[in-house]
Parts: sequence; C-alpha cells; structure tokens
Amino acid sequence: MQPEPGKPPSVEEEVKAYIKQKYEKPGAVFTGVIHRLDMPVSGIVLLAKTSKALERMNKLFEQRSVQKIYTALVDNKPPKSEDTITHWLKRDDVRKMVKAYESETSGTEKAQLHYMMLSSKQGKSLLQITLLTGRKHQIRAQLSAIGCPITGDIKYKAAKAFSDHRILLHASELSFVHPVTSEQITIRSTPDFSV
Repeated sequence: MQPEPGKPPSVEEEVKAYIKQKYEKPGAVFTGVIHRLDMPVSGIVLLAKTSKALERMNKLFEQRSVQKIYTALVDNKPPKSEDTITHWLKRDDVRKMVKAYESETSGTEKAQLHYMMLSSKQGKSLLQITLLTGRKHQIRAQLSAIGCPITGDIKYKAAKAFSDHRILLHASELSFVHPVTSEQITIRSTPDFSV
C-alpha cells in the first residue's frame, strides 16, 4: 500500500502518479491511505486526495461508521453456517502475525466478526465476512482459530501456499455516509475466486 525501500511501486505511489498526470498537477501530490490491505489480500482500497478528506474519513473508521465486508475461500467447513465469533488477539511482532485467544489475556484486544457461508464443496467453503472490529490480521487469525484458515494463508495454518503468495481473501464492499454530502456511498468489488 505504501512505499517500501526495495519493493515494487506501491499503490499510493501509483495513485499519486496517476493524479499528477490526469490533472496535470505541478509539484507534490497528496494522497492519504484510508483503507489498506495486507499485501497478499485483494479488493478495495481507499485513498484520500486531500488532508481534510483523510481526516474526515479516518474519523468515520474510528467511529466504526464504515461497514466492511470481505469474501474468503477457506479450507474446511466452519462449525456453523452463520455465526458471530469473538476472540482476543495478541500481536507477535517477531513473527509478524497475531494469535487468537478464546478469552481475554494480558496484552490482547477484543476482535469480532460475523461470517455467513455462501457455499461449500470438496473441503473448501466460501464465506462472506462482516467486520465488527478492525484489528491487524483479524480475519486471518479468527478464521484459523475456528479451523478454517484462508486458502493459501500458510502463515495461519492453510494446507498450502500459492506460488504468487496471495491468499484468497478479498475486500468486497465498503459502505459509508459521505462526510460532506451525506450521500450513502457503497463501493463493491467481486473476487476472482469461488467454490
């Protein structure tokens, strides 16, 4: 999402270049990352063109006024066809992952999501996930904790990885009330996987 030394151009750099060219902007171009994704995840990202827009949108996210829906293909079948699950997550910065606990322990943060199984066959299930909290690697850790790691996500116990290192998790929908116009905005993206 954001520039890193020795990595290919980031989404932020690509968007800045696009805005500079399209609007023939002289000098530096501002972009602010509002909704970011982990590198192996696909789907909707959201960037602001002004610092004021970034501030207003960040406030909506902090107030949990933005509905975030994801689609995931997971290994196995979840225990229920639909459920709201709660875990307490603890970051492991050395391994760059989080661990999900069934109950609160020292240094954990509460994480909740709702999933609904859309289909299931041959040991794979397609889930729609609505985030109720927003924690680092939340979906990945919580689904793994219920025995349904995201397909391709070997960091969180999937059976095998893809050669391109992607995982089958897709940010499918963002929905919010525009902070200036009060218009209901819904952005959708369809994943390139199914079951």
